[in-house]
Amino acid sequence: MKDLEIRDDRAAGRLEALTGGEVVGRIEYFVLESPERALVPVHTIVEPAHEGQGIAGALARELYDIAAREQSPVVSLCPYVTKWAERHPDEARPADQDLLTAAKDWLSAHPGRF
Repeated sequence: MKDLEIRDDRAAGRLEALTGGEVVGRIEYFVLESPERALVPVHTIVEPAHEGQGIAGALARELYDIAAREQSPVVSLCPYVTKWAERHPDEARPADQDLLTAAKDWLSAHPGRF
């Protein structure tokens, strides 16, 4: 995992992990704007040949780092990111219930997005 690069493709809603220029994992997310701005991860995907190398955890950590820099909460709808946050409470604050409801409503209103 030494050569792991993580890039945020905000326009596409993907936080991508690359090794040697190849995308080996990603978190698919959207930016919730109301009732307040938040990053909402929906899926975490790691290519099978790269599983077990800490890529998903590195992506989750970077997502929370981006959110902290932007002073926005993370409202996870992704099972992996939710479990990662539970294991790292010092790095990942729980989301407000109103934001969680708003994120679920947004996702329901955009069924083809993910």
